[in-house]
Amino acid sequence: MLAYIGKRILQFIPVFIGATLILFFFRAVIPGDPVKLIAGERDLPEAIYQQIVANHHLDEPMYVQYGYYMSDLLHGDLGTSLQRKLPVLNIFAEKFPYTARLALCAICVEILIGLSAGIISAVKKYSFLDALVTISTSVLVSVPAFWLGMLLQMFFGIFLKNVTGGAISLPVSGAGAISSYPVWMHYILPAITLASVSLAYTARIMRSQLLEVMNADYIRTALAKGLSKRAVIMKHALKNAMIPVITFIGIDFGSMMSGAILTETIFSWPGIGFEIFRAIGQRDWPIVMGGVILVVFVVMIINLIIDISYAFFDPRIRYGKKAGD
Repeated sequence: MLAYIGKRILQFIPVFIGATLILFFFRAVIPGDPVKLIAGERDLPEAIYQQIVANHHLDEPMYVQYGYYMSDLLHGDLGTSLQRKLPVLNIFAEKFPYTARLALCAICVEILIGLSAGIISAVKKYSFLDALVTISTSVLVSVPAFWLGMLLQMFFGIFLKNVTGGAISLPVSGAGAISSYPVWMHYILPAITLASVSLAYTARIMRSQLLEVMNADYIRTALAKGLSKRAVIMKHALKNAMIPVITFIGIDFGSMMSGAILTETIFSWPGIGFEIFRAIGQRDWPIVMGGVILVVFVVMIINLIIDISYAFFDPRIRYGKKAGD
């Protein structure tokens, strides 16, 4: 297992380098004078112009600039925001907790509702509940997240507030730093929006995997020996059916941790995604590049954790060994 973990960590290196190369290439081909992006759209004295060029190595070949960038990156320097004049690392250190808490809330919604719906749909196959889950998940998959978010804002933030005179409503923006609502209420609508499509896929995957496992020989043997269906599902079938579900949830958690730009933008959530969205509009490329690099790193770590978790859910898996060893 340790050898496998070491091998997976080594695989991070080319992935990480590839991601930084792509980002650096796109930054280089963006039209416009990079000095004006740094100094602002104003005329500069020639001496100051040349000083900015020298300080940022803009007169060097592209591969040399990339070398300087990677050297700074390996020392924990993601650059400085062109607009805010603050270290990018400090900006994301402030924003990351908001995105992390929102992602955790969304993943809890996905697990609780998605897994439960999938299990019920499989156990009650071809029943009314199965049909209800199938129709509901189809609707959720079809509805764009930004549109669902706006519908939730209109219903829970405006309609219910008007109907009940403010007695029943939910906050529609912000993370609750300054608000009349309790802080936890600010997480409800964005967490549901962020988890909506994912929980639909989780329910579908859980249903199909559980139905497949329930048809296995060892499950039929367990039922023939007199074990109750509940015991067979909970102790045998569910554990083996969880591996593809865990894979999907883990990858999905990585994407949620990446910022969920649409959801954070709709709800004005002060997280990584909203910060990257604003930086794109302002052409603040150090924030954009720093945010994407941070996302790549987090996703790689989460993928490693997913791979290691396989051994817990299926003891037959032995990494680093060929089949039959």
